[in-house]
Amino acid sequence: MSVEPGPRPSAGEVLLPDGTRVRGRGRREPPAEPPPEFGLYLHRRRTLLGRPVLTPDWAAQWLDWPDFRVPRDGERAAAAVEHAYRLARDGRRVEVACDGGTGRTGTVIACMAVLAGHPAADAVAWTRQHYRPRAVETAAQRRWVLWFADR
Repeated sequence: MSVEPGPRPSAGEVLLPDGTRVRGRGRREPPAEPPPEFGLYLHRRRTLLGRPVLTPDWAAQWLDWPDFRVPRDGERAAAAVEHAYRLARDGRRVEVACDGGTGRTGTVIACMAVLAGHPAADAVAWTRQHYRPRAVETAAQRRWVLWFADR
């Protein structure tokens, strides 16, 4: 599949294999400008470092996804990833974030790469090359990407 080159991605922005753009970040980092139109937030609960997380000024969905693990409700999380990907594919500014922006966020970006047509078996390596070298931190998260692709 050939993708027309567009503007270079900004910090945290990933150009998926089909040309769709998504942003990944850690919640400790400020959102990119212009701000997202939709955020998918991967936390155990709406706290960061024990403090309540402020509600963003844009549409957002929160998933119960503990650090270094996989989501507590896999089907709900998979549907949320698909929804966020569709919004991004339709041209909306979408960000994905967890506390550090690496493990859980990288897992979602790998799943979005699969939705964008990249082979599931290579999605983690692709994400590490195009997003962050340590993305998708645990074996369980790597297995979850394969589960996501097979469902």
